[in-house]
Amino acid sequence: MSGFLFALVAALLAGFGARDQTIVAGIAARHGGRVAVLLVALCSTVVAAGGAVWLAAAFAPQLTPPAQTMLAVLALGLAALDLLLSRRPKPPKEPTHSLGAFGIVLLAQQLTDASRFLLFAIAVASVMPLAAGLGGALGGIAVVTLGWLGADDLLRLPLAAVRRWLGAALLLVSIGLFFALR
Repeated sequence: MSGFLFALVAALLAGFGARDQTIVAGIAARHGGRVAVLLVALCSTVVAAGGAVWLAAAFAPQLTPPAQTMLAVLALGLAALDLLLSRRPKPPKEPTHSLGAFGIVLLAQQLTDASRFLLFAIAVASVMPLAAGLGGALGGIAVVTLGWLGADDLLRLPLAAVRRWLGAALLLVSIGLFFALR
């Protein structure tokens, strides 16, 4: 159950102001809050979370426990770097108004963002990776739904500093864990 809670909180914290949330907010603002935009975003979020957990469940059993922990620390470090180095995306210019194109771009962003790296790390370290996946998916659902609901307000918030502080904290934790394992 702790994997579920850790993944839920990690997805909420790392997802606030992330690329996927701002893309959903930008598209929702342009489309006037169409429900179809939210449905595509929710489907993409669940698929991305499922992919992260599937990857963790596929690799983790093949590794020794110290290697599993090192893999989780590596994923934590990648999440920290994503939070530190990512820039605030510009509001999307969507000429086609295609939900399919929106879904593909959103899924590509979500597969390589900090939330999914954190979910991967938690699922690798967790005894029950499916529970962690459920927590990560619910956190991601909350993040994109908040982006869809508060589209205009979200695009004006200065979230880069918060994301950098969180990234710095995660980087320190990952470095500390790395040296503790060595």
